[in-house]
Amino acid sequence: MNRLLLSLLPGVALSAAVTCCAWLLERAEIALFGRAWLESLVLAILLGSLVRTMFTLPDSVAAGIRFSGKILLEIAVLLLGASVSAGAIVAHGLPLLGGIAVAVVLAIGFSYAASKLLRLPYRMAVLIACGNSICGNSAIAAVAPVIDADGKDVAAAIAFTAVLGVAVVLLLPLLGRAFDLSPLQYGVFTGMTVYAVPQVLAAAGPVSQASLHIGTLVKLVRVLMLGPVVLALSLSGTGARRALPLARLLPWFIAGFLALMMLRSFGLVPHVLLAPAHVAADCLTSMSMAALGLGVDARAVLRAGARVSAAVIVSLVGLGLISWALIILLGIR
Repeated sequence: MNRLLLSLLPGVALSAAVTCCAWLLERAEIALFGRAWLESLVLAILLGSLVRTMFTLPDSVAAGIRFSGKILLEIAVLLLGASVSAGAIVAHGLPLLGGIAVAVVLAIGFSYAASKLLRLPYRMAVLIACGNSICGNSAIAAVAPVIDADGKDVAAAIAFTAVLGVAVVLLLPLLGRAFDLSPLQYGVFTGMTVYAVPQVLAAAGPVSQASLHIGTLVKLVRVLMLGPVVLALSLSGTGARRALPLARLLPWFIAGFLALMMLRSFGLVPHVLLAPAHVAADCLTSMSMAALGLGVDARAVLRAGARVSAAVIVSLVGLGLISWALIILLGIR
């Protein structure tokens, strides 16, 4: 056991160091510009990939990097369950809830089809579809171990969706004014199209409290779709479409995510633990993204960049159209 820990330490320490640098850069962005244009999660991937591209890493860090990119990532996904409560969502109305679920499924199908038309491989197409339709980086991180996606695919998908997510936050208020959306319509549209919960705050908060509240609610429903989607992918098989062994039908970290979500929904998770669980999930996810970056040569990602970027943009446009159709069909005013 001691030998195993010692073998992991160099790579874990390197991943942690890259994560700390990413966090400091995010703090610097906030200090200089008043907001973080690139989140520490994205910066961790970029910095890790930069280190991997510019330097030849010693063999001693390989085991720790693999551990950080897989096991720490799975623990982070499990902890995300503590931040999701189904109770407040169910109380808001079944038509909206059902409409969001259907919209997410349609968006996944549209995004996957668009990615395949652009000749992206199966794993990349699934990562983009789930990241675009559910919750960006977190969905990509959760889906990756289930479909056995490699570090290059995960890093590329997260990098492109994260950068585009920033653009969406900046453009949404302009679209809201251009189309004269009501606070409720704008909130639903924001919750359906942004990639991360903090981005809802950034995009909807300046418009109105009503937009912020409904946008956050809609976004949480999308996050709730993560468990069922990942479970469906587990049941359908891996990228090669093999049937999974019985023991892998429900990955341990997804089972933990669902269990924590239910405990949170029934008020069985002590409130004092919610904030630490959220912080721990963020830290572990950042470390895992740094590890993924450390395993990727940036030149390999850039070679696949044009098609991936096109797939993400087309997917986002499709998600926007589906979201607007949902608003119209439900008669949201």
